[in-house]
Amino acid sequence: MSIGQLAQQAGVAIDTVRYYERNALLAPAGRLASGYRRYGVTELKRLRFIRRAKALGFTLDDIRALLTLSDERDVAQVKQAAQRKLGDIEQRITELERIRTGLHTLIAACPGHGRAEACPILNALTQEDRS
Repeated sequence: MSIGQLAQQAGVAIDTVRYYERNALLAPAGRLASGYRRYGVTELKRLRFIRRAKALGFTLDDIRALLTLSDERDVAQVKQAAQRKLGDIEQRITELERIRTGLHTLIAACPGHGRAEACPILNALTQEDRS
């Protein structure tokens, strides 16, 4: 299939396919005599793997490692990588919840009118750190 067909079937942009090739996540395609790239089912499966892993929050470096582990069929290390990613996500969620609570508090304290100097949101953002 052509690069356009591959991209469409994988649910990514053509530039994404090229980017993954440049970053060694996807092997460069073979070329026809005309110079056009030709892709097969293997590249389509790999692109879908990459897209789904990104949707789960894995970085390109993480995905590269997962692809290597997948090629090696090392399920134990794949599970460990997924557990590490889950730990990272849970830490981010905790931090986001803390930020949400802080914003709720500031928004509730702000009357939404008056002078900027009296705004609790602006005051909180301009305070000096007390560390």
